[in-house]
Amino acid sequence: MALVIERLISLQRARVVPPQLLDEALAVSRRGLPPPDVVEQLAQNSALGEVLASGLRAAGQRGADSQDLQAAMESAGREVAHRLERYLSALATIASAAPLLGLLGTVIGLIEIFGSQAPGSSGSNPAQLAQGISIALYNTAFGLIVAIPSLIFWRLFRARVDGYVLAMELAAERFARHLDQLRRH
Repeated sequence: MALVIERLISLQRARVVPPQLLDEALAVSRRGLPPPDVVEQLAQNSALGEVLASGLRAAGQRGADSQDLQAAMESAGREVAHRLERYLSALATIASAAPLLGLLGTVIGLIEIFGSQAPGSSGSNPAQLAQGISIALYNTAFGLIVAIPSLIFWRLFRARVDGYVLAMELAAERFARHLDQLRRH
């Protein structure tokens, strides 16, 4: 549950790819490279801001060409994408392992039940057998109760991260073209 809440907070659109940020970055840099404090403020704004700020920093270096700009933004984009995917593998593992753990509990419970009902034991008690089967099946249910929401949220977050990464790639390409034109003039 903690992973889901953390990812819900961290993967909000405003924290990752604010809608107007690219247009603002284009406007600020239309007449030239902005001062370092503006670049730093952009980097602290959001994940997309980090990528765009890396392009501005690369553009400000002497002798930087369009490949340097693109390499800097791609590197920053990989770092940001890695951070966006944080905890997703743990959530996928929980979704995969929870039903298996529930099934393991069920099997162990059934082994105990049938062991207590063996011919050499004190006799078979149908109420005890029914109670034991009920407890064993609860293990399966609890495993599924954990697995199903985990899987749903993992898929939701996976799709959200993929969408954000695509949006950042497109914004970075547009910004790189803008910076390249700015550098040529």
